[in-house]
Amino acid sequence: MEILRIVLTVIYVIDCVALTVVVLMQEGKQQGLGAIAGIADTYWGKNKGRSAEGALIRATKIMAVLFIILSMVLNMNF
Repeated sequence: MEILRIVLTVIYVIDCVALTVVVLMQEGKQQGLGAIAGIADTYWGKNKGRSAEGALIRATKIMAVLFIILSMVLNMNF
């Protein structure tokens, strides 16, 4: 049982570091004055899910869920 805890802890640390890196790689949500005039709805803005930024957002969500699940599992007393 102790080996499982060590493996999960290593995965947890890797997930923490990767989550930090992915969050820091994301662009800011500031759109400047273009958001006021509605200029921000461009082709690039509408298809953001297929871009690298969309992949970063998706990876952030997956790693955040993994972080929460591993946090709960590692705090169980087994």
